[in-house]
This record gives sequence, structure tokens and C-alpha cells, in this order.
Amino acid sequence: MRALTRRQAERRFVLLTSVRWLPAGVTFGMVVLLPLERGLSLAEIGVLMSLQGFVVLGLELPTGGLADAIGRRPLLLAAAALAVASTCVFLVAESFGVFALALVLQGVFRALDSGPLEAWFVDTALADEPDADLDAPLGRAAAALGTTIAIGAAAGGALVAWHPIPGASALVLPFVVSAALYALFGVLVAMLVREPHRERVSFAFAVRETPLAMRGGLRLLRRSGVLRGLVLVEVFWSVAMIAFESLAPVRLTEQLGSESAAAAVFGPASAVAWGLFAIGSSSVVIVRRRLGPAGAAMAMRVLNGAVVVLMGVVAGPVGLLIGYGLAYLTHGAAGPLHNALLHRQSGSETRAMALSINSMIAGGAHSLGLLVLMPLAEATSPQVAIVAAGAFSTLGALGYLPALRQQRRGVAG
Repeated sequence: MRALTRRQAERRFVLLTSVRWLPAGVTFGMVVLLPLERGLSLAEIGVLMSLQGFVVLGLELPTGGLADAIGRRPLLLAAAALAVASTCVFLVAESFGVFALALVLQGVFRALDSGPLEAWFVDTALADEPDADLDAPLGRAAAALGTTIAIGAAAGGALVAWHPIPGASALVLPFVVSAALYALFGVLVAMLVREPHRERVSFAFAVRETPLAMRGGLRLLRRSGVLRGLVLVEVFWSVAMIAFESLAPVRLTEQLGSESAAAAVFGPASAVAWGLFAIGSSSVVIVRRRLGPAGAAMAMRVLNGAVVVLMGVVAGPVGLLIGYGLAYLTHGAAGPLHNALLHRQSGSETRAMALSINSMIAGGAHSLGLLVLMPLAEATSPQVAIVAAGAFSTLGALGYLPALRQQRRGVAG
């Protein structure tokens, strides 16, 4: 079977990224609303969300090592199957225990899904063109992700408004559609993802090779100061995300006076923000051309933190929402630049593992940041917490200094 060219792999990568994130967009926000409708408290829902996060955190390294050991395609197929299963269990759940099972399955799905598709694309592209630029295609995939989530969120709202199933909750149909789209993703992975031939993998082989792949990734982290700096950036980046993902709606509620009023405004604002995310992701080539990959990533980190600070200091909901949109614009531009730098520090045998380490640090920092910023917002105000998060996140630009030094040595050489 003929190997894919870089352009063929990129087209498949963008398509698969779009289909992967479309079901997430369709149920955007409803993962909280359905359990609430079925009688769970906000405290119980908070426990469920943290349960999923801890499952992902615990499995990031093993699944990254497994992807490097046995290939990306098997993990993507398993992830798609678990996505369908977790969505179906979530849809029929009526009690805390069944919802918890659904969220555990979803955590395993997200851990399996974290990195293999992108690692497959980068491996395939570099096999065809070893010196290929990565940030442009990664930017196009991120733009497709943002656009797809925005479209999916609009479609999910339309499905709720349509409500064609008498006697059932209006929230049921989006989850049915989401499960079908995850199944479609699995079919497309089976058709489109090609890897170099591997010998038939046994369970014993997977058990033996996965820890070896994990150790290889951790050795790479110890040896590479550039990679350590890139991973460190996630600590600061994740704190900024808490501000525009979790604290922005709280601040909007404070300004408008009620949760319902804030929800009515925040839904359309989120769709616009994801559209801006897509624009930011597709603009990375322009920024990189002027500053180089490391310099551009550093600039986006500073800009994103500054915009988050702006969200906290401006008066009125209009200013908050402008800042919210700009936060997503710079967030979208930062991601492809960061990941392109990350891929250049790893080879095909450690690529999924490097992505998993990066994701694990991001998830852990996000969880710890929530434990600090949410109490801070309650003790002072959401405004203070947003400003603190934005100011702290700008320090993440320092994590790009080793990559910037490496970039300048490359130019000088």
C-alpha cells in the first residue's frame, strides 16, 4: 500500500479533527444540564466532572506509551467505541452511580484520544517531507476544530428547540446525534488512518512495550531543556483557561444579575468565540513568519494573558465579552505554535508520549488552579480572580526561552 503524502495526510487529519469535535459541539453545555434535569445537585455534578478529570490524569502516560508502542490507529478505534458507549450510558443515566460510570468511560475515551491522531499526522507528514513546517497544518486543524464546535453548538441548540420526540426531554436528541457522530468518526478512522505495517500485537507485547515507551518519553523530558520549558508553559496556560472558561460566565452573571440572563447572552457569545478561535488558528503562519515559531508562541502567551487581565478590569458586559472573544482568538493562535514546537522535540517513537505529558501537566495544573481561583473568586470577587489568573499566565512566556535560544542558534548556524 502506497504511503500517504503530506498533503493527503493533512486533508485526512483536518477531516477527522472536524468529525471528532462535532459531537462535542452538539452537546456543548448539556453535559451539566441533563444531570441537573434528572435531579442531581451542582455539588454532585462537580464531583462527576472531577472524576472524569482524574481518570484522564491517571491514564495520560500509560495511553501515550501504548500509542507509541502499538500504533495510533488501534487507540483511535478504541476511543471511538468508548465515546459511543459513554454517550449512550450518559443518555440513559438516572442516578449518580450511572452518571459516574458514564464519566469514567468518557475519561478513558479522552485519555485514549489525547494525542494519537495528531501524532499520526505528524509522523506521516515528516515521513514524506522531513523538513515540513508543522504549525500551518496544525493551525488549519485547530481552525477546523473551532469552526466545528461553533457549528455543533448552534446545531445542538436547534435540536433542542426542534424537540421532535414527544414525551422525552428536549436534551435527549443532541446526545443521540452525538453518539451517531462518534460512530461515524470510528468508521472514518478505520478507512483513512494508515500506519506502517506492524507485526500482530499481542496483549503480552502491549504490556511489555508500554512501560518502555513511557520511560523513553520521560528520558526525553529529562534530556531536553526545550521540552521541559514547553511543558512548563502549560501550567500558566491552564490557569488562563480557567479565567475565560469558568470565571467569565460567573462574572457575566454578576453583571447581569441572574444565571438565566447570563446564559442567554453567553451561548451566542461562545459560538462567536469559537469562530474567533478558528480565525486565530488559521493566522499562525503570518505571526510565525515575522517572529519565528518560538517568538510567535511567546508573543501569543503574553497577549492571551493580557487580554484575560483586560476581561477583569473592563466595566460592563460588552467589555467582558469583547475580552472573552479576544481571549479565544489568541488561544486559538497559541495552540498550533506550541504543538509544532513540541513535535520538533520528539521522534515518532515518543511523539504520543510527549503529547500525553503535555496534556497531563495541563490537566493537573487546571485542576489545582480551580482549587485556588474559585475560592479566591468567592472570597473577593470574580473580577479579582480573573485579573490574577491573567497576570499569572503571562509568566508562561518564560517557558519558551529555551526554544527561542534554540531557534536563534538555528538561524545563526
